[in-house]
Order: sequence, then C-alpha cells, then structure tokens
Amino acid sequence: MAKHTDTGKVGEELAVNYFSQNGYVILHKNWRHSHWEVDIIATKDNLLHFIEVKTRTTKKFGLPEESVTKKKIQNLLNAAEEFVYQHPQWKRIQFNVLAITLLKDTPVEYFLIEDVYL
Repeated sequence: MAKHTDTGKVGEELAVNYFSQNGYVILHKNWRHSHWEVDIIATKDNLLHFIEVKTRTTKKFGLPEESVTKKKIQNLLNAAEEFVYQHPQWKRIQFNVLAITLLKDTPVEYFLIEDVYL
C-alpha cells in the first residue's frame, strides 16, 4: 500500500477519535455514493456534519488544509446532497475540514475548519 494511503488511514482514525472525544457521534466512515465519498459523517447537537479529513506528515508541500480544493468541496456537497436525499430527517447540516499534521517527534496538530462553503 502506498505511503500516502497509509497516512490517510491513520489520519481518518485520528479524526474519528478526535471527534468522538469532542462529543460527536460517528455515523459513517468513508461513506460512498457513485464516485463521491465523505470521510466522516457525524452528528452533534442535532446537526449533521460532513467532514473532510486531510493529513500530512511534512510541511514540505504546504499545510493539509491547503490541499482541499474547490472541486473536493463540490464533491463533498454532491455526496451530502445524496445522503440527505436518502435520509430526509436531517434538516440542519454543516461541512467541516479537519487538517491533521503528523510531524516526527512532535505532538499531533489538529486544525478544525467549521462551516466550510463555496
């Protein structure tokens, strides 16, 4: 398996722990429809969160949140639209990005960007 795939999996597990420890209930990990995927779908305070997780092990190519492109956000919106269509009980939704930086010999850095939109 490629190193970036391993990094992504580690990041998603760290993200699940991060959100669980902060009062979120994880509903789905890697939810897919067609060619769209949402890393984490969670709920907190009757709000449904669609979460994109980006993880980096170096700052050589910039911060993890800088790699969330307009196209990625659009794909997240499309996936969310389908999810809400399948689960119409959700009236309040929010899009979040969790950036995780894993640098050698330093604590894990989390940066949560809430209520992302285009």
